[in-house]
Amino acid sequence: MDRLLVTNSTNIVSAGYSATTNILEIEFQSGKVYQYLGVPEKIYQNFMTAQSKGQYFHDNILKEFDFREVKG
Repeated sequence: MDRLLVTNSTNIVSAGYSATTNILEIEFQSGKVYQYLGVPEKIYQNFMTAQSKGQYFHDNILKEFDFREVKG
């Protein structure tokens, strides 16, 4: 999945989204990559435009969607 660089976050490096599968993929500074499943496109759009992506992630994604680690 292609990801876009996130320049204004201290914890998130990049993020990508597949509208076909509703998967949001996020790469963290630790090098780990996670896929969040069943994420509506609007959530991805709001995440990408949020002033604080880390805060938006914690408030709206982390505990709301199932996830899997794809790179450790």
